[in-house]
Amino acid sequence: MSIQVSFDLTNKQKEVLAAEGHLLVQGGPGSGKTTVSILKAGKIVKEGLKTGQRVLFLSFARATVSRVLEAIAEEDEITPDVKRHIEVDTYHAFFWRLIKSHGYLLGLPRRLGILTPPNEAVALSDIRNEYKLDNKLSQKEREEKKQREYAERRRLAAEEGLVCFDLFAEMAGELLHRSNKIRRLISNAYPVIILDEFQDTAPDQWRVIQALGRDSQLLALADPEQRIFDFIGADPERLQHFEDEFAPSKFDLSSENHRSKGTDLAHFGNDILKGKFTKKSYDGIYFDVFDANHNPAITKVVTETLQARKRLIKDGPKDWSLAILVPTKRMTRIVSDAFREPPGRLPKIEHNAAVDMEAAILAAEIIAYILQSHGGRGDVAGFVNLICSYYRGKGGNTPSKTSLQEAVRIYAAFQKAVECRDAGKAVPKKSIFLPIEAAYEASYNLVLTGDPDSDWTTVRKHLDAVDCKRLNEIAAEVRNIRLLDRGTQLRESLSQNWRDTGRYVDALEIVRHAFVQEHFSINTRPESGVVVMNMHKAKGKQFDEVIIFEGWPRFEGWPRIAKRKIVANPDRIVRGNTRNNINDQTRQNFRVSITRAKQRTTILTPQVDPCVILLPE
Repeated sequence: MSIQVSFDLTNKQKEVLAAEGHLLVQGGPGSGKTTVSILKAGKIVKEGLKTGQRVLFLSFARATVSRVLEAIAEEDEITPDVKRHIEVDTYHAFFWRLIKSHGYLLGLPRRLGILTPPNEAVALSDIRNEYKLDNKLSQKEREEKKQREYAERRRLAAEEGLVCFDLFAEMAGELLHRSNKIRRLISNAYPVIILDEFQDTAPDQWRVIQALGRDSQLLALADPEQRIFDFIGADPERLQHFEDEFAPSKFDLSSENHRSKGTDLAHFGNDILKGKFTKKSYDGIYFDVFDANHNPAITKVVTETLQARKRLIKDGPKDWSLAILVPTKRMTRIVSDAFREPPGRLPKIEHNAAVDMEAAILAAEIIAYILQSHGGRGDVAGFVNLICSYYRGKGGNTPSKTSLQEAVRIYAAFQKAVECRDAGKAVPKKSIFLPIEAAYEASYNLVLTGDPDSDWTTVRKHLDAVDCKRLNEIAAEVRNIRLLDRGTQLRESLSQNWRDTGRYVDALEIVRHAFVQEHFSINTRPESGVVVMNMHKAKGKQFDEVIIFEGWPRFEGWPRIAKRKIVANPDRIVRGNTRNNINDQTRQNFRVSITRAKQRTTILTPQVDPCVILLPE
């Protein structure tokens, strides 16, 4: 049976549709791997699955899942009934379903919950506080720290039923390899499984795939030149492992480009990968430089963004998208702050910033606690504990000693205040606990209305205005939360809680649950508007235009110079912007960023110290 499609397939894509058994489809960005896999899924469904069976499409990123769902919805030739038999999800969500249903076979409690990354960071903070920064540890110390963290993760799962994401693949693999019954149950439900971004599978994920491939047909989609997750264990030999294990039919779509047709974006990306420029100019690639000082640099990225936005509003699609990609997490925040408060008389730029969310989520719990306390439920001890958790967990996997010690100082000040009052003594006037207590008590006088968005903003502004730098910082972090838009589950749950009780009696539990759900939610709306993110986070996404903006030599004291030599030069595409630091990983990351665009990529680099990858050798 053939499937009719709304565009012309290439000969290689037709070969993929006709092939049987395990398949390995390789190709670069925009080569049509995802499209042909969707059509393949539709063909398999049409040719007859058993009752209750589906084709499963797995990807690492929720953004990719959203794009796949959008592509399936737009494919007119795949009927609604066929679409219902194609299930799209993330690896994490799939693994969690397995663990939640069958984890008791591994000795886990029957009732399981997820230990989210922010709360995992809090749980591991005591261990991490015992060690120096990772780059100052010996190999033996690093290994010891790693083993202690792993043991604590396993203990939390086994004794408290709290499972962190890092254990999902390991536990799913244990279940599938130890129980033939569970493995066959999964394969009976999903006789065909499509594996997106296969080149980035870590060892535990590969072990899951090995088990699934015994009884299910696997279709692996891969771009070996887009392997940018080596730091989490992605193996450069993974495609060879797949070939050795399953002897798949192989297809190479690398010569095709459907995302940015009519441009040289893919060509330029491939030249970056090879380290050799084959053209004097590339259609769709634009370069510009800026003076190496704070204001000119910020002004350049703001004005380039405004110009790109103007182009897209005038000539782009209705739901146009523009990504500002930067090399580091630090720069994501710097650019986002600059868009909120641009220099001079430049207008503010509405945008979303894809920052690391540990600090923002823990800060949101503090806002929720104040909402919950309003009207009588809560106490200052609970408030202090959440603030301490914020400082213990805000740095995620790499907490700073300063933050960990701040948590210790805050709790010690609280305990000292309790001891003083129990003894009938005054609390020292310089106690860092007093402004925290004053801000919390003043929150009882806030006027709340039952509108979650308005009330959330009221509390945030209160923390921003109080005379306490710690709470001011927390208020700033909460600006990164985007879960209170109309129609979101968090907003609806808070509204219902107010209607049921006359106040936000369960706000903290509601907020925590919302963030767990957010990790698994699949937002089917495509990226639109202006988005700021670091280059790693752009993987799996696509935009109408991309602006790549790297750091500059004299911003906020960078680079750091000692004895007339640069000793630190962060925020660059190449570490330190030195030629000897150019490696395959750096080139792959740069190529991925360049090829996220459909129409145009603009690269902004400092005039006095331009990106070394762009310079002739």
